[in-house]
Amino acid sequence: MNKISGYIFTFLAIGVAGYAVVQYFIIGVDHAGLVQMKLMSLSKLSTFWYVMLFIHIAGSIVALAIGPFTLSATFREKSIIRHKRIGKLYMLGILFGGISGLYLAFYATGGLAGKLGFGSLSVFWLVSAYQALARIKANRVNDHQQWMIRNYSLTFAAVTLRIWLPLFMLVLGLERFELSYAIIAWLAWIPNIVIAELYIQRRLIKKQVSTLPAHPTVVE
Repeated sequence: MNKISGYIFTFLAIGVAGYAVVQYFIIGVDHAGLVQMKLMSLSKLSTFWYVMLFIHIAGSIVALAIGPFTLSATFREKSIIRHKRIGKLYMLGILFGGISGLYLAFYATGGLAGKLGFGSLSVFWLVSAYQALARIKANRVNDHQQWMIRNYSLTFAAVTLRIWLPLFMLVLGLERFELSYAIIAWLAWIPNIVIAELYIQRRLIKKQVSTLPAHPTVVE
């Protein structure tokens, strides 16, 4: 990833994290568009649902905002101790965000497709975080970095969801919101993980090429 792409990537992540703070913790959760749409189909949401939503939002904000720094080689090389500390904070964000997200998936808009889409996202989010943690504990740094890339591509679903949502509203309209959300429940993260995997494979190929022995020039 070049510097410009990295800056855009980080800007989007921090921007959406900041938006979530303002929307859910300052303006108020019931004023959020997604919650308002849910209240249109349900007369009331339980107190426990709101608690889990706040846990999910808080955990996701932490992971989304600090994720780009955990992936930054420059940030890591400046202070490995600081890298480890924010890495632990990132994992806590995933733990709380993933478990609460799995609960919220059972109440997701979009019918069964929406529930399965967001439920799968939460499961893969937690599993990929565990894989990254297990690799670094085994001192398999390269494997750890690869799993962190996969994991953050799923964290970044918070951004891609908010990119797809207005596009679907423009094309399908508000009256077909449930259909749109059922599609976005999958579209928000599957392309992300595919792109992440392609990026990982590209890095591996570059690394393999760079380690090939140079062939001596034969002079006749």
